[in-house]
Amino acid sequence: MQIDRRLVTSFDWPLFILSIGLALLGIMTIYSATCSADEECSRYLATKQSYWLVIGMVLMVTAFSVDYQRLNRWAYPIYGAVVILLALVLVIGITSGGSQRWLDLRFFAFQPSELAKLVLVLVLAKTLCYYEPGYSLTALGVPLMLCAPVLALVLLQPDLGTAVLIFLIAMVVVVMSGLRLRSLLYFTVAVISTLPVGWHFLKPYQKTRIWTFMNPESDPLGAGYHVVQSKIAIGSGQLWGKGYLQGSQNRLEFLPEQHTDFVFSVFAEEWGFSGCLLLLTGYALLILLALRVVRRAQDRFGVLLATGMTAILFWQFTINIGMVTGLLPVVGIPLPLISYGGSSLVTTLVAVGLLISISMRRNTR
Repeated sequence: MQIDRRLVTSFDWPLFILSIGLALLGIMTIYSATCSADEECSRYLATKQSYWLVIGMVLMVTAFSVDYQRLNRWAYPIYGAVVILLALVLVIGITSGGSQRWLDLRFFAFQPSELAKLVLVLVLAKTLCYYEPGYSLTALGVPLMLCAPVLALVLLQPDLGTAVLIFLIAMVVVVMSGLRLRSLLYFTVAVISTLPVGWHFLKPYQKTRIWTFMNPESDPLGAGYHVVQSKIAIGSGQLWGKGYLQGSQNRLEFLPEQHTDFVFSVFAEEWGFSGCLLLLTGYALLILLALRVVRRAQDRFGVLLATGMTAILFWQFTINIGMVTGLLPVVGIPLPLISYGGSSLVTTLVAVGLLISISMRRNTR
């Protein structure tokens, strides 16, 4: 099979190398997060994450090898399959930490809500690419009907954090597609007005997290424990950090969820402000590279698809960093490419793969 040379010369190496580099840094940090004061470091989770990285790279290569326009034809069937998977989670899913989010596939547990982020972007991009910019709120009927089942099924797990994340990602795609500003303001007011009603449907622990968000020190051994210990770990890193594998908050097991949601705190304690600055610069560069793909895309479907993938990276990064620093409530959102979790790592790499696919084909349209 003959390969179009324009695809090879247009390959987005910076985006590819940076995403893999962050994933490798994540494995290194996960290994450190499994160390304790009286035991040797366990290689188990870091090894598992390495396997997931290999799988994610294979799927990423598959994603950028296939013309993204082919996904346009299969968007609705793929969406239907994901909705079925989300429904199956509520019936036969694995329950952990009070939430039923995973499907047991014998060899591994899979979280369909991670895949749902990608697929909802795909189906919204397909639907909205036919809308003329400047459309009104009345035209949002179909996009809202596509979002509703996904959001409802994720909320029933219950997984408020992922539901909020999916909503924010969907709104970015809708706004980018050309929703009229006045309609956007009306919709925003409508959403805000429903918040008091939604409050009554939250679980008690979710309400407690929101209440303690404003003052976590009011319950330092209870609902505020995660944030208090996270801030201590970040602050104790000071300028240059304590050194790799030397974080006391981590090794003495004060820091909860240190290899998943609060992995940034482990990194901050070991590498300090200087290391955090480099990591945040890496994420900023990743998002800027993704925005460059949006700018260069040659068709409306590609623009909206790239916008959605960029929104996935941006909102996950922003919410996680805000969460571990006490700027946002703790909602269980992993740090993309760094936190432990196969479903999250694989879907993030697929998102990057789709961005590369769009970038590669910018000169072939």
